[in-house]
Amino acid sequence: MAARKPSSRKIRLMKKLKEATPVPTWVVLRTRRSVRTNPKRRAWRSANTRVG
Repeated sequence: MAARKPSSRKIRLMKKLKEATPVPTWVVLRTRRSVRTNPKRRAWRSANTRVG
C-alpha cells in the first residue's frame, strides 16, 4: 500500500481498525457473558476491507 494516501481513505481505514477491536471486559461482565465476541471482528490479514 502506498505511504501517501488521501485523508478520506485514512479515515475509513481508521474506522475499520476501531471496529476490529475485541469486546471490552467490563461489557462481558456487565452482560453476564451473554455478549462475549464482537461480530464485526476481522483479522487484518485474512479478510479484505474494501475501503477503496
